[in-house]
Amino acid sequence: MKMAISLVLSRLILFLTLTCFAAVSSSTTTTTTLKRHSGFLYSRTRGKCTPQFWSSRREAWPRMVPQGSTVSNVFGSRASERYRSDMTLLESRAVNEEGNVFNELLKQASAALLNSYARKGFPYSAWEVKTLMIQGLVSEYAAARVTRRFSVANDACI
Repeated sequence: MKMAISLVLSRLILFLTLTCFAAVSSSTTTTTTLKRHSGFLYSRTRGKCTPQFWSSRREAWPRMVPQGSTVSNVFGSRASERYRSDMTLLESRAVNEEGNVFNELLKQASAALLNSYARKGFPYSAWEVKTLMIQGLVSEYAAARVTRRFSVANDACI
């Protein structure tokens, strides 16, 4: 009887040891794999929805927003008060005035609008993007706040 109990206990200890070793080995392998390929994974999920991506013309723009669309046609008369009335969304990417929060808002809002049409699961609808853009034009504080929201959504988009 003691021999049977001893045999069962030894098998149980062996089983637990092998299970723990396999779990540690598996987590180490996963960690190593992620470390080895972390740059690849990071670059694949980031950049597919940013303003830089949309201005690179690597992907066709949604039909709802052609590249020649003017800022005032897309975002309304409020936007034409802040930006040139003939400025296109594509041209808005080239505007690079250091410290101008309204230009950064336009870049992020334009990318968010394109993402709302082109990416399923994007957190904002086209209507929400346009509404937030108009709200952001009220003040520099509002522009910075809305720019951050769009930037987070654009960077997290897959």
